[in-house]
Amino acid sequence: MNKDILICGVGGQGTVLASKIIAASAMQEGSVVHSAETIGMAQRGGPVTSHVRVGENAFSPLIPSGSADIILAFEPGEAVRNLKYLKKDGIAIVNTCAVKPVTESLNPSGYEGTAQVEYLRSRCSCIFVSSDEVCKPFGSSKFFNIIILGVAAGSGRLGISKETVLAQIEKRVPQKFIQTNKNAFLAGFEIGESAVK
Repeated sequence: MNKDILICGVGGQGTVLASKIIAASAMQEGSVVHSAETIGMAQRGGPVTSHVRVGENAFSPLIPSGSADIILAFEPGEAVRNLKYLKKDGIAIVNTCAVKPVTESLNPSGYEGTAQVEYLRSRCSCIFVSSDEVCKPFGSSKFFNIIILGVAAGSGRLGISKETVLAQIEKRVPQKFIQTNKNAFLAGFEIGESAVK
């Protein structure tokens, strides 16, 4: 399998854990994987971008512009900022809920993410997911990173089996949160399956 996956969001959303689970899952299934993160003031809500390149065709960890098969966007503004990486027949799986930057409290711009979602809708193939809605049953938006992995896997675009990702969740998530994370992944998987029917 050859697959380029770009994961983007802001600090604190769990983008790095998501990229590690994808990379480890692909390796478990026998693929060569290269990955890298670019983190800007992540602990203060700055942008975080992870590149995961799966397969023999990747010779460096960074995805060239116009080459990503999938963008997993944890925040709509970050999806727009990274759209240049998506290939023409690629897909973006995007959280419709905006994470307002710290500067918004100092100088309000009215950023809600709505314009970004409409822009994405007109520019590429997308699956939109509201973290506010899908995380309600789990009591925290902290599970969105696992839910969006489920959406990608359920859509068939991730190219990694459900069972492999669940096995990596068991290895990489603290014991007391394993079952909730597995349930979150399966909820996302159902959303992904429904989106492509």
